[in-house]
Amino acid sequence: MGKSSKTTLIVLAFFAIYVIWGSTYLLNKIAVLELPPFMLASFRFTTAGILIFVLARIMGIKISITRKQLGNTIIAGFLFLSFGNGVVVWALKYVDTGFAALEISAQPLIILLLMWMLQGKKIQPMSIIGVIFGIVGIYLLISQKQIITKEGSILGMIMIFACMLSWGYGSLFVGKADLPSNYFVNTGYQMFTGGIILALMSFGFGEEWTSPLDWSGKVQLVMILLVIFGSILAFTSFNYLLKSVSPEKVATSTYVNPIVALILGWYFLEEEITSQSIVAAVVLLTGVYFINTKKRLALFARFKR
Repeated sequence: MGKSSKTTLIVLAFFAIYVIWGSTYLLNKIAVLELPPFMLASFRFTTAGILIFVLARIMGIKISITRKQLGNTIIAGFLFLSFGNGVVVWALKYVDTGFAALEISAQPLIILLLMWMLQGKKIQPMSIIGVIFGIVGIYLLISQKQIITKEGSILGMIMIFACMLSWGYGSLFVGKADLPSNYFVNTGYQMFTGGIILALMSFGFGEEWTSPLDWSGKVQLVMILLVIFGSILAFTSFNYLLKSVSPEKVATSTYVNPIVALILGWYFLEEEITSQSIVAAVVLLTGVYFINTKKRLALFARFKR
């Protein structure tokens, strides 16, 4: 693959995890108001995994993997999907879509700290500046009484933070683990195994399963969008980026997702966007700028001297 082609793929992949994933907060919120959260997530990912395997066979892509690769995809599927996504869907019952996405935008801080603690990687000064902006933005968000005083919002925030830890560790794990070389197949195994674990979680919590034929037309449409775009396309892009760029840059999607989630939540669900939330969003995007422009540090240092 030529350098220009790879650059184009990376740009398109970032668009998928920035914009498409940002819209999944709205889609999950609509669906979880009608369906049990773990059943919803299980149906989404299991279906997506099966469709990926079918598409792979049609395209002549081999889906056979080694036992070690299977074990690693199960671990990744649990960290990213079973816990990392399933619990977020559950938390959306108690918090607004924009709030959930803005909280998750602190994930780059988790990534950098985990890389420092587990891998001994030095944290670059420009990344530190970006993370500081992120922390300030989160503070501006959670200091709003009208948001944190909602019933169940504190529990929802705590569980979302636990999901951030799961995603953060999963990002580091996938970056070095022996996984299927084909990103499409890799995504399929993570989706399918993660969906099966979510089904077990659903049964364990006593959720009541219903047929898709019994769902409202709105939820049926939402599930189609979640499976095709939010799962197959965006998650394949995510796995591709984890092997192509650094984990902390992939994690910057959690800064852009809130902007998309805030706008869609306001437009479709009439969720309130306060002036303080807007300021928080601007601060978070500034953090993205600093994390993605480490090379500017040399120019900044020269100017300081």
